[in-house]
Amino acid sequence: MEESLFAFLLHPSEEDGRRCCVPTVFAVSICLPSGGSLFMLHTVSLKDNSAFRRLYHRGASAANRWLVVYCRRNGLEVTRLGFTVSTKLGHAVVRNRIRRRLREIYRLNEAKAGYDIVVVVRSAALETDCAALTKALLSLLRRLELTEDAPQ
Repeated sequence: MEESLFAFLLHPSEEDGRRCCVPTVFAVSICLPSGGSLFMLHTVSLKDNSAFRRLYHRGASAANRWLVVYCRRNGLEVTRLGFTVSTKLGHAVVRNRIRRRLREIYRLNEAKAGYDIVVVVRSAALETDCAALTKALLSLLRRLELTEDAPQ
């Protein structure tokens, strides 16, 4: 399945001796696996500190060796997703890398809409490979019944 993305690129040009920016449209063709998506369809970022605290105190939780997941219904049509990676785990490059990995794992396996979800990363997650991290996150989401194939 091939899809095209259209993007705008501003480049300088000169009209009547004046310098101005002219928008230019270009297309990029990419191949996606069947059913794949470049974006999380029903998920937005959770950034509000009070929402994080509310989840820590009133949300349901599940934990394993690598991650802790907190969740709670939010009454919206979208899921809000947030990550907590302590500065004790490493400098910004390390923390952002693990966030990107988890965000991609979540994008490929989106949970049900209508929840606030916070994923807390433990230090063991830094040394694990992507397959084990995927299995860990999906098992926690199933345990909290946030995926369509939740256990009966």
